[in-house]
Amino acid sequence: MAFVTDALFRDDSYLAEADAEVVHVNERGGIVLDRTIFYATSGGQPGDTGKLTTADGRTIDIAATITGETKDEIIHVPAADAGLKPGDRVRLAIDWARRHRLMRMHAACHLVTVVCPFPITGAAVAEDDSRVDFDIPEAGFTKEDVTALLMELVHADHPISTRWISDEDLAANPTLVKSKNVRPPTGTGRIRLVLIGENGSVDSQPCGGTHVRSTGEIGDIHIGKIEKKGRENRRFRIRFGLPPT
Repeated sequence: MAFVTDALFRDDSYLAEADAEVVHVNERGGIVLDRTIFYATSGGQPGDTGKLTTADGRTIDIAATITGETKDEIIHVPAADAGLKPGDRVRLAIDWARRHRLMRMHAACHLVTVVCPFPITGAAVAEDDSRVDFDIPEAGFTKEDVTALLMELVHADHPISTRWISDEDLAANPTLVKSKNVRPPTGTGRIRLVLIGENGSVDSQPCGGTHVRSTGEIGDIHIGKIEKKGRENRRFRIRFGLPPT
């Protein structure tokens, strides 16, 4: 039986604390709540870490967050046996500093796909060094050129927002999907879009991850290197801060 967790982060990625109720504890000790602010590993973005606090004041460290039988079943993996049971109430708190870095970095990855409008063959978001892979026979880019274009978008401080569209809307607008080999899951009746710029004037693509509210909040970023990964694959590595001199 798959459980459904109300994923509060999908509508507000800035929620750092919330209350919830335990609905299930699996055979490995994984905790399923009725609702959560913890993002589960998906789409190249790692799951959140943090803690749960019980009604009697016990603190339970959450080492990872993953999905279960479906994307809607979110499992909080404790660092040690939590001793929880269905019906227990807990206070949730994510590691906000880590999450915010991932939000900034995930938004930066979207900007890279704007600067480099080619089919995406892979991506991974991390706190300090992320990557986006493109199907490009010859890059034709330098890391300095891409960095300059990225920082133009950051300094423009474009708003970042989300909205939901139907499966039919996505089917009617196939160019929204930038990935070469992976399509967003359909069948639930709605798809979450991440929009950059007013009404998506800069970018619009399906994504279930967490992002900051504006490109300006990303801060200084640069392309650390562009790597050749196969005959038609180029990997762009994104890092925080100004490029080294």
